[in-house]
Amino acid sequence: MSVNSVTLVGRAGRDPEVRYFESGNVVANLTLAVNRRKRDEEPDWFNLEIWGKQAQVAADYVKKGSLLGITGSFKLDSWTDRNTGESRTKPVVRVDRLELLGSKRDSEPNGFTTSNQNNPTNDEIPF
Repeated sequence: MSVNSVTLVGRAGRDPEVRYFESGNVVANLTLAVNRRKRDEEPDWFNLEIWGKQAQVAADYVKKGSLLGITGSFKLDSWTDRNTGESRTKPVVRVDRLELLGSKRDSEPNGFTTSNQNNPTNDEIPF
């Protein structure tokens, strides 16, 4: 039996880079910072690759700093560097499931709402 499963919760390190293909496929790439248990330690960074409908969700709703939960599998991308001819590799998590964990408030600038439509004035309060 073999298992290749990755589950992470962290914050987006940057806005997703999204590419659309003539075939209709879409891919989103971004980084995810996952904090360690101790606050004084640097976070671990992961490269994420998201395809299809979930990539479109990432494109529409994920911004730098968004709190995300993901499940996926680990893969190792490999290629030959065009300039040096050397073989290169990069670890990537291919996301199968993306969950937006932050609240609507998290996605607003400075965490404050900019609309007063739901905030009644003193004259409108019924007591």
